[in-house]
Amino acid sequence: MPRPLRFLTYNVHSCFGTDRKLDPARIAAVIGECRPDIIALQEVDVGRARSGGIDQAHMIATHLNMAAHFHPALHLKDERYGDAVLTALPMRLVKADVLPSSGEPRGALWVEIDLADVRLQVIVTHLGLRGSERVRQATTLLGPGWLGGIGQGDSRVILAGDLNAIARSAAYKLLAAHLKDAQLQLKAKPRPTFPSRLPLLRLDHVFVGDGINVGDCTVHSSALARVASDHLPILAELEVEPPVRQWAPRAAQAHGNDGAPGQR
Repeated sequence: MPRPLRFLTYNVHSCFGTDRKLDPARIAAVIGECRPDIIALQEVDVGRARSGGIDQAHMIATHLNMAAHFHPALHLKDERYGDAVLTALPMRLVKADVLPSSGEPRGALWVEIDLADVRLQVIVTHLGLRGSERVRQATTLLGPGWLGGIGQGDSRVILAGDLNAIARSAAYKLLAAHLKDAQLQLKAKPRPTFPSRLPLLRLDHVFVGDGINVGDCTVHSSALARVASDHLPILAELEVEPPVRQWAPRAAQAHGNDGAPGQR
């Protein structure tokens, strides 16, 4: 049976709202409105003076009774800034690394989440502001060190984050050639995510691989979400198909193709 899963991606803008207030608890409240099982966060501060020196990934996870993996794309002395994955499901870190960047440093975080009968590979990233930079970053993510190295097996794949890329951009087209844009799997028109008060651009995306069906995908635009960050979160309701395993009949295991007893 397919495994239902609620997946959310959210650029939290260091937990500074459009009202300029710093409030990680408000971000957690927006996430709580969506009741996700897995959360991909971007622009998370850990130990930064500008946001009070707190560990935002840990604080938000604590509010939601979840665990967090955090990767700093930017690391200056004790100040860090980057991406995180939160969930209450069994999770292990696979890889966290920088991406080729010509401007502000960018990175990606890859975790594996155990869904009992399937391994879910979740990659969260925040791509750069320059078009050529985003193409290099997307190419890296499609390469053997990331998505290109994931075998079919019993794995399923989600790539999500703030890609700073609209649908006609080269970086988006690169990723869309290999994965399915969750918003485009529905009859409804895809919705923009930025800026949160009056969304005009579809910069945030959830991409899924084979074996994942999209039941619904919405941009969460509650009154709280419109003020908590400059981006709106995307909530995707997914169905993760278990892998199809090929079982050989006992007779075939014990005999050769001609029916004679097989050699050991």
